Order: sequence, then C-alpha cells, then structure tokens
Amino acid sequence: MSAPPPFATKPLPDAPDVLAPDGSEVRVLLRLAGGSMAHFRLAPGEVSIAVEHRTVEELWYVVGGRGEMWRSQAGREEMTPLVPGVSLSIPLGTRFQFRCVGDVPFEAVGVTMPPWPGHDEAAHVPGRWVAKLRE
Repeated sequence: MSAPPPFATKPLPDAPDVLAPDGSEVRVLLRLAGGSMAHFRLAPGEVSIAVEHRTVEELWYVVGGRGEMWRSQAGREEMTPLVPGVSLSIPLGTRFQFRCVGDVPFEAVGVTMPPWPGHDEAAHVPGRWVAKLRE
C-alpha cells in the first residue's frame, strides 16, 4: 500500500502564475489526484474569452467583486450574477464566458476535476459578449 500524499498548504500568490485560455489571471493553488484548485481574477471592465473545456469540469466559488457568467449547453443558456458567496458548476460540454461588472476586480476560486491538464484543455468558442482584456 502506498503512503498517503503529504499535507500541503499554500497562500494565495501576490502575482498571477499564468493567464488562463479565457484571458483571466490565474493564481495556481493546490492539487491532488482527483482535482486542482486555482484563483481567477478579471479587472474592472474586462470580459473573458468564451471557452469550452475538452475533458474537465469545474466548480467555482466567488470570493470578491461582482460579475456575470454566461453558460450554454445542449441548447440551454443561463446568465448568472456573480457576487461573493455564490457557487456554480461548469459541467463538461458547457460553453462559458464571464465578465467583471463592478469597479473592483472580480475574483473566484475554482476546483477542476480531474486536475487541469494544460493550456490546450480549453477551446475558444463563440460567446455572449465581445472579449475585452488588458492591453
């Protein structure tokens, strides 16, 4: 029988580690065999690029700012207001796009299952809004 993984602790990094395929800032948090966690951020006025994941599902929890999430799957669409305390799912096969609508950055923590495999995971798709990201 193999040894259990060690305990891990990681504070939120001050600077982003990478830009997500949707254009949002990503601060990589922890991961285990079944999933990975990251912090996503959009600045005021920014709109992400619409994407669809190829193999992963996500759960998001809003921790700061205000925004909106568009999700579309199998002919069904939904707009969800994003405020601190709201959680939402992004099932496999869902096209989604989000934007910051307040005057402070929008921030959410997401859990990806299975763990995020890399930048090629997300395919760009037509979205609800025109993407608008930092220049």
